[in-house]
This record gives sequence, C-alpha cells and structure tokens, in this order.
Amino acid sequence: MQRQQQGFTLIELVIVIVILGILSAFALPRFVDLGSDARTASIEGARGAVQSAVSITRSAYLANGESTPVELDGDDIEMSTQGYPVVSPADPSTAGGIESAAQLSDEYNISGSDPATIALEDGDGNAITDCSFTYNQTTGEVSQATTSGC
Repeated sequence: MQRQQQGFTLIELVIVIVILGILSAFALPRFVDLGSDARTASIEGARGAVQSAVSITRSAYLANGESTPVELDGDDIEMSTQGYPVVSPADPSTAGGIESAAQLSDEYNISGSDPATIALEDGDGNAITDCSFTYNQTTGEVSQATTSGC
C-alpha cells in the first residue's frame, strides 16, 4: 500500500515563499513610484486644458468680430493682438489670461511671457522645470510637455 500525502513538506513551502519573494522584489518598484505617473498625467492634463482653452477663446474672438475681452464661462479673458489668450493680463482685476481660460489650479507655476513656461510645482511651491510645457500667446502654440523630471 502507498501512503497518501497529507500536505506540503517544509522544503516545498520554503521554495514557494522564496519564489514569491523574488517575484515581489521585481514587481514592487514598479508600483511604488506612482507619484511620477500622477505628476506626468497632471501636466499632460494641464497641457490639454490650455490647448482647449486656446481653441475655444480663439473661436469666440473670431466669432465676436475680433473684440477683446472674450467671455468664457462668465470670466473675461484678455486676448493678444493676434487673437490668443494673454499670459498675464494688463489688469488682473478686470480680465484673466490663459490661467483663467484653462482654469489651472494653484499647483502650476507660470513664468515668462512669450513663450511662457507652465510647470508643475513641487510641495514647496517651486517649479519643476522638467515637468512643464510652453505656451506662446503670439501664435497660440502649446508645446509638447516635458515629463522627464516628473
């Protein structure tokens, strides 16, 4: 008569635990750095919002007979002489610029004017320069986002 096995031997259990440990050592780093993916998605989303805002305000500008400011969602957006939202309005109390048009939150840092660099801020309020894109108020061009530092 053959004896039936009632369970796993200690050696089998140790081997399974070692294999699971090796697999988790390779998989864990991929799931740990989700912050970088979130920052990349955030800057790409902001880029898309700016690009959409440029298109919408440009269309409204042309439809209204090239008059400025353009009203967008109840906010007045100051336009450049070329018909694109300005980076910094002359009087922020009366009209907004690209930040208002795209409804960007305070977590973005806008520097420069033409082209302006729109960068994600770190936790201390400093711009992350390698997590940014540019906006040109003269041509309405929005560059591809740089995400190497996100």
